[in-house]
Amino acid sequence: MSCGVALAISLLLTDPNVALAAEQPRAVADAPVSVADEPLFADIVSRAGALRGVVGQWQANLASAPDWYMTPEALGRFETETTALADLDMQGHLILKERGTDGDLKCILRGISEDMPKKVEAVRTAATPAERRVALDELHYLLNDNIEVITAPPQPPV
Repeated sequence: MSCGVALAISLLLTDPNVALAAEQPRAVADAPVSVADEPLFADIVSRAGALRGVVGQWQANLASAPDWYMTPEALGRFETETTALADLDMQGHLILKERGTDGDLKCILRGISEDMPKKVEAVRTAATPAERRVALDELHYLLNDNIEVITAPPQPPV
């Protein structure tokens, strides 16, 4: 028996952590890494969550009073916030593109950044309560998607 093998066996027998570490699956170099804890992406999740809450309240208001409509001032502030969020989504897209990682998230963030102003405009121009309900539902879904695509565990490419 070589000296190296004898040393390895003696280390295995003396430190249980070595044996436990050996039992763990090997780390894959190409395993996807979550970006959810990075400051930019955490900010996107936080802002999208706050805006989703606003839309949820608007949905509840509309459900209880079909003629309800948000004030122009409230919608203007909301539009400013969604524009800032869309800009952050595009910034996230560009960062991921520069890194050359996570093709799905990169593309989804770009799509969200492009769709956000359209969804807000649909809320603004909705002429009937039914149209407002659909526009708010779609905006709520988009904001929820903005959160979930970042916080979901990354998946390896298929």
